[in-house]
Amino acid sequence: MIAIANTAEWNSARQLCVDLMVKSPPMGSQSYSMYRKEYHDVYESLKRRSIRLVKTLNKLEGVSCQPVNGAMYCFPQITLPPKAIAKAQELGMQPDALYALRALEQAGLVVVPGSGFGQKPGTWHFRTTFLPQEDEIEGMCTSLKKFHDGFMAEFA
Repeated sequence: MIAIANTAEWNSARQLCVDLMVKSPPMGSQSYSMYRKEYHDVYESLKRRSIRLVKTLNKLEGVSCQPVNGAMYCFPQITLPPKAIAKAQELGMQPDALYALRALEQAGLVVVPGSGFGQKPGTWHFRTTFLPQEDEIEGMCTSLKKFHDGFMAEFA
């Protein structure tokens, strides 16, 4: 292990490491073809995961989600039943926050309520990511559907 004595040296070492992580190897270098393959593979995997999640979201009752372009999360709009909205008001919370809290408690799913993002009044959203590994995204989609169906039935 290398001991670095002062802060300036430590900062320089950190900057060098970050540079090595984010700067692609130059075209024609020995590692360039491997870099391009890994980059492509990760990109395509993220694309497949986003498509899979958006398809699941759009099949859920009252949910509408646009295709993902350039982000690592989806931001679907959700139409919540009046009884869910009333329950949230009774608890002193936003309806999409109730949905998000229940998703965590009942299914272990972490979604962020859209009310924290300045959404149009009277609309509800949540943000969710498609970063689970590709072999886990199907299970996430299944859990989301099961939770959502149960939530909608509870407040029908």
